[in-house]
Amino acid sequence: MGRVFAVADIGSNTAHLLVAEITSTGLTRMVNESVWLSLGEVVTRTGRIPSEDAALLMGALTGFKRHVEATRSGPLYLFATEAVRRAANHEDILAKIHRDLGLAVDVISPQREAELGLVGALMDVGMPKEGVFLEAGGGSLQAAVFRGRSILESSSLPIGTGALMASAKLAQPCGHDEVKEARRIAAQALQGLTLRSGGPVVAAGGVARGIWRALHPDRDPMIHRKELKHLAWDARRLTVEAIVKRYSVKPRRAATLLPGSIVYREALDFFLEEEMMVSAYGVREGAILEMSEGRLQPCLS
Repeated sequence: MGRVFAVADIGSNTAHLLVAEITSTGLTRMVNESVWLSLGEVVTRTGRIPSEDAALLMGALTGFKRHVEATRSGPLYLFATEAVRRAANHEDILAKIHRDLGLAVDVISPQREAELGLVGALMDVGMPKEGVFLEAGGGSLQAAVFRGRSILESSSLPIGTGALMASAKLAQPCGHDEVKEARRIAAQALQGLTLRSGGPVVAAGGVARGIWRALHPDRDPMIHRKELKHLAWDARRLTVEAIVKRYSVKPRRAATLLPGSIVYREALDFFLEEEMMVSAYGVREGAILEMSEGRLQPCLS
């Protein structure tokens, strides 16, 4: 019998609850559920979290807290990433969460987000011990050069899927010019990186896993840049409904395939790599592992 921990995060695409058991043989997910919010796109367009989106967030967190308390799945750690970091009214949102739910939100830095994502990804079998770590969310792309669990250098770029959709005015379907503009925005952002590595690329997070499931139902974790190019070409011509049917993904995730494939293809081009290895784990699993090691303090015991 292992120990059970719960992690909830306010991401730029979703609010997500993960309850997992840690044993001597690894991590087993017990609850893994999310509520789609698209905060990354909203904050890119408006600069803040509007009241209706804040209400949806509060509803999601209320449900997460009730589940953890009812099932005694704690302790619970709650954190937030890029969309909350960038929102002009994030202090008001965090104060309301604390006042109404009694939960303290840890707004983690881009560096910390990359650290937790890497810790989670490296739990997966066959992951390289050094290279480049990438995680695209709704608001940002985390990029880091790593060796073992140590990040040697990292950077955060505002080209998550929601942010890119808002900046390039991507729709489903859309024309060649919109995709060209999205590629230009992503490539320009990547040119600001000073990171350099000749190692393999590891990708984690919901966007990468959505692409992985769409392209590789056989679960082969290696995705080639040519596959990303084809996916972007195909997805731009289709409605979300058509993407759902063709690639067997959920509607909300279907809308991230076009911007996600653009971001990861441009990243592979920048790092002069032909393929990336996608991990089934990421930032939440990393947080669970660090809780089990006593490195993170819960907000609800």
